[in-house]
Amino acid sequence: MLMNQQTKIALAWELHKSGINNCQISTSLGIHRETIGIWIYGVREFGLLGYIDKHLQAKKGPRIKRQIDPMIKKWIYDIREREKQCCGQKIKYHLKKDKGIVVAVSKIYEVLGEKYQLRSKWKKNVKRGVVPIAIQARQVVQMDTIDFGEIFAFTAVDIFSKEVDVMLRPSLTAKDGQFFLHSSMERRFNNFSEIIQTDGGPEFKAEFHQDSHLFSDRHRIARAYKKNEQSYIESFNRSFRKECLGWTKYKTNQISDLNVEVESYLRWYHYQRPHLGLNLKTPLLI
Repeated sequence: MLMNQQTKIALAWELHKSGINNCQISTSLGIHRETIGIWIYGVREFGLLGYIDKHLQAKKGPRIKRQIDPMIKKWIYDIREREKQCCGQKIKYHLKKDKGIVVAVSKIYEVLGEKYQLRSKWKKNVKRGVVPIAIQARQVVQMDTIDFGEIFAFTAVDIFSKEVDVMLRPSLTAKDGQFFLHSSMERRFNNFSEIIQTDGGPEFKAEFHQDSHLFSDRHRIARAYKKNEQSYIESFNRSFRKECLGWTKYKTNQISDLNVEVESYLRWYHYQRPHLGLNLKTPLLI
């Protein structure tokens, strides 16, 4: 038989008076033990009928939303303007420091939402279109980077022809990515690919993204944690480590010597190394 809350409160009190502990009462009634504790405390303070009456009154009608003092709202707005559009956590810090009051971060954002158009710092499930495939060369070029300590290898592969390019850089910035983009597209991919696909790393944003449209119709960013979307370049990166530079950490003063190794490897890769994906042919014919 189903019991309403008031009946459960009365039964919980009777079980408590019988010496049964709150955990057992909780299990018997299917109510969280902390709620049982609140009920017992309330009955002790107001009596059984008095607490049940208060419980009934508390459930009547919609709850009135807690209001915040207009002066505190003004302080929140003033701090946000003064601190260059700072976040709610920093506003909470300044309120406590300057005014000696504590306001929950959730309430601060609620107040800010009344005046400002707040935007999320991240986007969930952004649609990026289907994973591109290629039926001929220069349709899709995937790009990525490999960390070699103080040196970073920017890599690229045409997913149809399997042609690749590698450039070593001393840093991992969007300007390095921009430099690699121009160099690679000009010397290896005939200045154009319908789609250039990268991950969401900072080296493929800002200047890189801005210039990507000079060499492609679209710059597609692969979804995070979806390694299969970058499978071709990930496969090449493994081959490059295994067959060329390994897993060693290098210093920036070694770039000149390593560039010689990389160029030698690229010649071998394009003209001598057979590829299963090309029916044991090489990407480029001699």
